[in-house]
Amino acid sequence: MDVLLIVFGLVLVTLGAELLVRGASALALAAGVSPLFIGLTIVGFGTSSPELSASLTASAQGATDVAVGNVVGSNLFNIAVILGLTALLKPIRVHFPMLRREVLVALGAAAVPWLALLSDGVVSRAAGAALLLFLIGHLAWSYRAARRASARERALAAVELRDTLDLGTSASSSPTRRARPWLDALLVLVGLLLLVQGSRTFVTSAISLAHRAGISELVIGLTIVSVGTSLPELVTSVVAAFRGSPDIALGNVLGSNVFNSFGILGTCAVVRPQAVPHAVLVFDTPAVLLATLLVIPIMRSGGVISRVEGGVLLAAYGGYLALLLTRGG
Repeated sequence: MDVLLIVFGLVLVTLGAELLVRGASALALAAGVSPLFIGLTIVGFGTSSPELSASLTASAQGATDVAVGNVVGSNLFNIAVILGLTALLKPIRVHFPMLRREVLVALGAAAVPWLALLSDGVVSRAAGAALLLFLIGHLAWSYRAARRASARERALAAVELRDTLDLGTSASSSPTRRARPWLDALLVLVGLLLLVQGSRTFVTSAISLAHRAGISELVIGLTIVSVGTSLPELVTSVVAAFRGSPDIALGNVLGSNVFNSFGILGTCAVVRPQAVPHAVLVFDTPAVLLATLLVIPIMRSGGVISRVEGGVLLAAYGGYLALLLTRGG
């Protein structure tokens, strides 16, 4: 039954990702902001909703190892596996100057668990509140930057989004199309609901199987829970890349990592101070930071993340898993 539920969860996640990409792309076209901004916000934060649900549930039950492991493991999975697999399937075009600030913020997000070093290995409520305030400020800045985009950039974004939605110019600009933003918002909402339910089904069944195998809570959080709750990001990025919107795919990964560290860990710390295991501080957090640093030269090389570079990211994640299993949690 658990195996069947895992498959069912994957089906829901796939359908939800398709609806979310279509709805979010259409909203970006109507609002006149870039696909990157939509990927960083609506798509990136929306696909992280399963991580938020799983980590809050774990925190409320006192299982902070699962909550922290979920955030750190999801960030590493996003950078190494999602970008790697997406590029392996279809090379991703990159406009690095537009991403420079977001990559720097993602580097800061990777280092967030080290805040625990300031207070005896615990991310306090005050630190959690500070993380949430930073996230709000980052969102405000990103929105202003998106609105300041040049007319040429907006025109290029509109063309890209029309291609993503499989719509002609006349269809995209027709009064009927402009009069239906509620339908696009509904697609986003239904897509998010399917993503959350599909991920929850997957995670619950996977944890059940893992407990029977005697795996520790930290390893469960770093692997099974983080991979399961990251399925929306994985499927959404692949769908976005194949539908011709690489900015949404990249924004999804970077936005999810920022939301995971600042939003989810911040919220969980406000609810209950988060004890960060020593292994996370000395092994897993540096791994996320190194993976994020590795992406910078990859993004800058030739304006594309190639299949070979995608394979390098996947191999790096495989090496991490091998070390994690050797470590034993």
